[in-house]
Amino acid sequence: MKINKIDHISIAVKDISTFGKIFSELFGISFGAEREVPDQKVKVVFGTFNGSKIELTAPASPDSPIAKFLEKRGDGLHHICLEVDNLEKCLQELKQKGVEPLGKISTGSYGKKIVFLDFKKTGGVLIELKEK
Repeated sequence: MKINKIDHISIAVKDISTFGKIFSELFGISFGAEREVPDQKVKVVFGTFNGSKIELTAPASPDSPIAKFLEKRGDGLHHICLEVDNLEKCLQELKQKGVEPLGKISTGSYGKKIVFLDFKKTGGVLIELKEK
């Protein structure tokens, strides 16, 4: 399986504006416009610096997976997103290695196909695969 790059690192937060302000003041990261991702029931905003991206993710509804994550763990690192050329092909290869997706392929914040992998099979780290 070929990984093109780390697309972004996502931080789960209760309040995007508060956390965004902290990161802006401490590290000089400027964030774009907030957008909602209905498939995931979240609101996101991306900050870019030196070619790297940080995603701040907040629940858009109380039944969002992010809301449940925040209840258990509070604000903090949520996942690492890896960019791939062909999502379906990568999933086939991973299934042969015993790694299953946590759900179906869905549409991410920029209209790209995404899927999350079972963190029990990825060393406890939640991995998102995003098609280029």
